[in-house]
Amino acid sequence: MSSPKVLFGFHAVGVRMKTAPKSIIEVYFESTRRDARMRQFIERAKEAGVRLIEADATRIAKLAGSHGHQGVAARVEEIKDTRTLDELLDDLEEAGVASPLLLVLDGVTDPHNLGACLRVADGAGAHAVIAPKDHAVGINATVAKVASGAAETVPYFMVTNLARTLKELKERNVWIIGTSDDAPKTLYQVDLKGPVALVLGAEGDGMRQLTRKTCDELIGIPMMGAVSSLNVSVASGVCLYEALRQRGGQ
Repeated sequence: MSSPKVLFGFHAVGVRMKTAPKSIIEVYFESTRRDARMRQFIERAKEAGVRLIEADATRIAKLAGSHGHQGVAARVEEIKDTRTLDELLDDLEEAGVASPLLLVLDGVTDPHNLGACLRVADGAGAHAVIAPKDHAVGINATVAKVASGAAETVPYFMVTNLARTLKELKERNVWIIGTSDDAPKTLYQVDLKGPVALVLGAEGDGMRQLTRKTCDELIGIPMMGAVSSLNVSVASGVCLYEALRQRGGQ
C-alpha cells in the first residue's frame, strides 16, 4: 500500500499528522481562513512539528488538483506497506485473529467509490481491501481525500490474478461470499462470523464471471423500492456492518 505524494483535506492530512508526522514534507494552509477548525488544525500541526506554509486557495487547489481541499494540502513522502496479503494474514493469525474480515472489490475504477469503500472498511474493522491490478483504481489524492484518512490505515492490495487470490484465500479457510442481484439468499441469511471475504462488483456490471464462479456462496441485499441496486460503497457498508453486527460489534 502506498500513499499519494499530495494529501488534501482536514481528515486526510490530519490522520497523516497523527500516524506519521515525520513523513510530511510540508503543509500548506489557506491564510485567509481563520475559523475554529483551521485554528485547531494549525495547533495540531505545530504540536506535530510539521512545516507550515501560508498559501492562497488557488495555489492549494493547483497542488491538490482539486478545489475540494478545504484550505489544506500536504506534500508527503510515500509510506509503503511492504507486507504481502499472505504476510498480513500470517500477522493476523499470530495476533490471535481467528476470523479475518476482508473486502474484495472487482472492477471499481471510480476513485470516489474506492475512497468511500476504504472509509467504510476502516469503520467496520475490515482487515484489508483487495482489488485486481487491471480492473481497479489505485490510491491517489482523490481516493485519500474521500477516504478521510482510511487510505492511511486500511491495507489495500492490488493483485495480478483475483481469481487465483480468492482460491488461495479458500486454502486458508476463508469463505468467499459474493454479492449478486439474483442470489438465492440474502445477506441476512448467511453466517458472517467466521473468516470471510465479501466480494462486490463494479456499478452496473457487477462481478466478472470468473470471479463469480470462484465464490463459495452468493448473497443479495434486499431492495424494497424501485431502485434495483446500491452504489458499491453503500453496498460495502451494508455488508461489512452486518458482519460486524454478527460478530458482536467488536
